[in-house]
Amino acid sequence: MTDTPPTADAVTPARPDPGPITEPPAPHVRRGLDALELDKRFLGMVGAFALICLAFQLWTGLRVSPPGAGPLGWLTNGSFLTPRNIFNLTVQTVSVAIMATGMVFVIVMRHIDLSVGSLLGTCSAAMAMMQTVVLPQWMGLGLGSDLIAPLAIVSGLVVGAAVGALHGWLIGYMMVPAFIVTLGGLLVWRNVAWHLSGGQTIGPLDANFQLFGGTGGTIGETASWVVAGLAVAATWGAMVIGRRRRIRFGFPIKPLWAEATMGSLFAGLILGFVAVINAYEIPVRRLQREFEARGEVMPEGYTEAFGLPISVLLLAVVAIVMMVIATRTRFGRYIYATGGNPEATQLAGVNTRMLTVKVFALMGVLCALAALVASARLTFHSNDVGTLDELRVIAAAVIGGTALSGGLGTIYGAILGAVVMQSLQSGMAMVGVEAPYQNMVVGAVLVLAVLVDIIYRRRSGERI
Repeated sequence: MTDTPPTADAVTPARPDPGPITEPPAPHVRRGLDALELDKRFLGMVGAFALICLAFQLWTGLRVSPPGAGPLGWLTNGSFLTPRNIFNLTVQTVSVAIMATGMVFVIVMRHIDLSVGSLLGTCSAAMAMMQTVVLPQWMGLGLGSDLIAPLAIVSGLVVGAAVGALHGWLIGYMMVPAFIVTLGGLLVWRNVAWHLSGGQTIGPLDANFQLFGGTGGTIGETASWVVAGLAVAATWGAMVIGRRRRIRFGFPIKPLWAEATMGSLFAGLILGFVAVINAYEIPVRRLQREFEARGEVMPEGYTEAFGLPISVLLLAVVAIVMMVIATRTRFGRYIYATGGNPEATQLAGVNTRMLTVKVFALMGVLCALAALVASARLTFHSNDVGTLDELRVIAAAVIGGTALSGGLGTIYGAILGAVVMQSLQSGMAMVGVEAPYQNMVVGAVLVLAVLVDIIYRRRSGERI
């Protein structure tokens, strides 16, 4: 008996009929409050911040109000929500907020950086020595030269990037735990800063350098409104582009009313913030001195507002760049993937060791920018600049929702966390709470924030 070879039909099963070709499904439109796509944890932080502001406004008002004024009188007589205090609060927050954006990436990758405050001090000392010794004495640049500030800033950025890359190399390639490397850095770089400055206060710093410090560097009322208009236009443009992209790829989209609501909310926040900042006017005596220096007489009733500080604009640029990196680049996706599952990311072909070097180098650059703001605000370099900032930065990132287990964290959350931290400290200082008790409150708030975050993740089924 001879075997008959199977036919092609017997070997290859017939393909099922695909049926008629249909159009891709229309994008699903979200309904109700879900259409707003609000982050509940972020909303909780905003609510906590609002309560803090309200509490200190009432508290400061109670201290100065006459007996029987009542809660309404306390609210109106309070000094926490005044334009002047809000201006100072934003300026004081900038340096910590800048570093907190980088700390998000570090913690997302399951590392920690305890050296950021000391590295800030080293970068500040390097920039101060460049302005007072290296450039004017060794390089022959005259005091007041327009090149001094840019060259000093570049030197600080180089120092920060080099030290950060060194930390990353020790952690990524030498496999030394980040806790140990940066704990050693906390001790080493603080004393390197002392050595560079000879243990002395260095100043005054270059006038152009001081523009990044606060009241000494603002853009004025008109330019602030122009910036606000551009920011609103950019926000609406980004929302339109994002909506078109979702429609193109068939992703769920918000109804138009939700888009309009969120756009109006963002625009209101931007314009409201600028309006409050512009309400802070330059003191009359300072205006008179400026007019006298120009050989002019100040007109009767003349007023002028400070406007947005340059340091706040620097923070806005850093925040935008970091959010773009986190959400729109391969580098950012690798960071979050490594934090979520390091082994799988490495098996997928990602060089996680070099990624660690890049993340810590970026952290070093941000420390240098924070040093620029901190020393410019003081107008000189001090040996204690940046002391305990590592704790404030880590607390800001964690309070902002960054998970210590890695893989989760947002830039805007870290910035809001920095604002909450600074608001607590500034408010307690205004009502006369002593520094030790301030630190106790901040520590308790940090533990409470982590506890609330853990409870939320357990209930929502997220990884802790």
